[in-house]
Amino acid sequence: MATRLSIFPLPGAILFPGLHLPLHIFEPRYRALVGDALARDRRIAMIQPQRAEEGAPLFAVGCVGKIDEVEALDDGRYNIILQGETRYRIVRELEVTTPFRQVEAEPIAEDDDAALSSIERAGFELEARRFADAQGYSVDWDSVARLDDRSLIDGVSQIAPFDFAAKQALLEAPTLQARCELLVQLMQFFGRSDPDEDRVTLQ
Repeated sequence: MATRLSIFPLPGAILFPGLHLPLHIFEPRYRALVGDALARDRRIAMIQPQRAEEGAPLFAVGCVGKIDEVEALDDGRYNIILQGETRYRIVRELEVTTPFRQVEAEPIAEDDDAALSSIERAGFELEARRFADAQGYSVDWDSVARLDDRSLIDGVSQIAPFDFAAKQALLEAPTLQARCELLVQLMQFFGRSDPDEDRVTLQ
């Protein structure tokens, strides 16, 4: 069922259901957005704009987050942590008088029981190790091995150092298996870039 959502368009920032996203809110319109959310249901809809400019068109898919923690600063700024609840697809953008944008959107159903095969999981972890070594990341692989499939794939998708187009493709992937496959392809693609040269992008 379609519902009205107040959105926070932020390039390069995506949120997945069940994960957390820390945000520092300083622009007046988004301080108003947080204040409005706190007065109502504490929910903010994250979405990426297609271009990093004022009023840019939005991508079709985002994720609703609920304000889990909030620190209100003396000058009106906020530090908040959003907990992802559900992905959504925009139906249309609404005409509003609020300083922040609002959309009509429909939730995207998730398969909560989705899991990777042992071959898919092993292939992903192998590629993740290669990517981490190539980028010079220090990873606690014992902790990684204890994560369930969805926490692992969605968590890496959310924090991976890819461009905003690649991160949007991960968010829009229809299944856990499709996201895993795309993530492996992206690690192979971005892993080929020389850190001393300009970063490879998908744009």
